[in-house]
Amino acid sequence: MAGRTGRERRRTRGRAAARRGWGWLAVEAAALCAIAFVGAIASLGRGADRFAGVDLWANLLPFAAVTVGFGVVLAVALRGWIGVRAWLAPRAAVAPALVAAALACGAGWWATRPPFQRDLLRLRAAVGGTVEAERVAIAHQVFAAYRRADRRALARMLERARPYEALVREAAGAFGVDAEVMMGVGAAESSFLPRDSADGGRGLFQITAPPAEAVAAVRRRLGIAAADPGDPRQNAWLAAATLARYLADMRGDLFLGLLAYNIGPHNGGLRSIMARYGARDFVTIQPYLQLLPRDYPVRVLSAALAYRLSRTEGELPAYEVGDNAARIQRRGVPGL
Repeated sequence: MAGRTGRERRRTRGRAAARRGWGWLAVEAAALCAIAFVGAIASLGRGADRFAGVDLWANLLPFAAVTVGFGVVLAVALRGWIGVRAWLAPRAAVAPALVAAALACGAGWWATRPPFQRDLLRLRAAVGGTVEAERVAIAHQVFAAYRRADRRALARMLERARPYEALVREAAGAFGVDAEVMMGVGAAESSFLPRDSADGGRGLFQITAPPAEAVAAVRRRLGIAAADPGDPRQNAWLAAATLARYLADMRGDLFLGLLAYNIGPHNGGLRSIMARYGARDFVTIQPYLQLLPRDYPVRVLSAALAYRLSRTEGELPAYEVGDNAARIQRRGVPGL
């Protein structure tokens, strides 16, 4: 009996040691993957910038060579790591994992630095194609709108927004939309001065004719018989439900979703207008919006950017002063 118990204890300890060994091996593998990931972005982003263009010999083949070269360097580095690991493992079983984790921390630090961020943006531009080009174009329209804005007026508006911030965030969370974008919608619609307007808009988000499914969703989630746009909380919930509905209709395209929110059911809504003219994105729909506020998404996102900056910077920095432009661009545009 005692012998069997001793054997069982040894087997138990052996299994526990094996589990710890596999755990450290998993840490090591994850760290090496993280290092490779950072290296791939840095090298390919640098190559995408250096060889940007469409010429076969001057651009495409050199970039392909960069890709192959990175694969070769990665293979050599892995072979070198195997040699280092063979030297470390006999000294301490956890040493390879700890060294790999330390190297991964260094790679993580590098990933926060401006040079890596620039490489990431270059790679996004190369891989993202027209989608990334549209995103960058919208972002710079937003930055330019923020630059032109009266920062003192923006600061006053954001001060008025404070009492409504919690309920806007609650509504945005309920329907899975970006809370900063919702704050931008409120700014563009009412400047956070709730009122009933001559064209029928009501409250913070100037609710007019929200989709029936959005109204039903608000009634169901709030447990009310009828939605009251005059109530600030219900107004925010109706706006969030409406924006979520239009974003789904536009397959997640924020620019088109905001346009649809602004246009509403006018002329059958944005989807009907796009189908009529064969438009498929913000570039091809803009020329057909002469009688509609096609700058509405930029105004929304510019206000959302101001809201983000006021929270993260504690102020609204002047875009053209010092390195503010680069810093603001690193903050990014909400929703994009």
